[in-house]
Amino acid sequence: MDLGPYLQDIEARLDPAVENALEDEWRRFTFGTWDEPVFAPARPRPAPPGIEWPSVTVNKAMDDFDAMALQQLRMCSQVLADGGGALLSVRCNYGTGILPSVFGAELFVMDEELNTLPTTRPLAGGADAMRRLLDRGMPDIRAGLGARTFEMAERFRRIMAPYPKTSRYVHIYHPDVQGPMDVCELLWGSGLFIDVADYPALVKDVLELITAAYIAFMREWEKIVPFEGDATVHWGMMHRGRVMLRDDSAMNFSPEMYREFIQPYDQRVLDAFMGGAIHFCGRGDHYIADMCSSRGVYAIAMSQPHLNDMDRIYTNTIERGIKLIGFPSDEARRALASGRDLLGHVHCADPSFRHQFARKPA
Repeated sequence: MDLGPYLQDIEARLDPAVENALEDEWRRFTFGTWDEPVFAPARPRPAPPGIEWPSVTVNKAMDDFDAMALQQLRMCSQVLADGGGALLSVRCNYGTGILPSVFGAELFVMDEELNTLPTTRPLAGGADAMRRLLDRGMPDIRAGLGARTFEMAERFRRIMAPYPKTSRYVHIYHPDVQGPMDVCELLWGSGLFIDVADYPALVKDVLELITAAYIAFMREWEKIVPFEGDATVHWGMMHRGRVMLRDDSAMNFSPEMYREFIQPYDQRVLDAFMGGAIHFCGRGDHYIADMCSSRGVYAIAMSQPHLNDMDRIYTNTIERGIKLIGFPSDEARRALASGRDLLGHVHCADPSFRHQFARKPA
């Protein structure tokens, strides 16, 4: 596949003045307080494509490095065409099963028509399988999808290198290696939620191994795509620190279990990479105070506010200076209408906020 025309199209549409100004706005939000209740950046004008960009399905991208590059660059093209406020970014888009596959988990690919990222099947055998996992020790981080992920990162760097604006403004962000407990659940299966009570020491031993592999994987990633100073770009958003952990499994644990089985292992990753952000789906208000007490948690990317006590979420995030990024605009509007001051610590992708809720000069 000839990617040249698509890279040339991106290069021609990039305006360094626009991209620099947008990055400056993101840094002001990330490291300070935005001067409006909601940070909703936008480029000043759309930059439509000069050629037609074909759509590439997830499954086709999984098996072809050039197709993966085209799929990801097409999203950058769409951001420019819409005049959106996301920073341009691409990733090695292999789904949640990257790190589980390193440990030997079998990939489960969805049907082509679903156009959905794959996952992995749990290792057969429950707690006994986990004991065998521990016996094998540290995995080869290039096993499973590991080598393919690293090779795709190298491919991104190589194909963008001849295009100075593209290589400068299109960020390669780290792959979805989840969080230690999420990887543990993917390897163990749903039996984990019973076995954690029956075999707590075994669960902790597995989490220790996963955390060590997680850090080793990210260290290898860092050799290929060095982190960019004191902040990073993930999902087109900037946050302080270098990692975006996923804690989707946490909703199934009590606050006490969160503190025992999740927080210590997340903390080791945060400490290793200058902190970062944490994403969770579903309900998280029961552990949000503990999550936000971890060193180096600078931003939360949550979904489904309607499942949460949002007063508790706001108290433990924005009122402590922790950003809410990629935040659903409906909840931001509800909060503002109810009189809640979002303190300039909330990012929404809806650019209409930019003027609708602008603060009056003092």
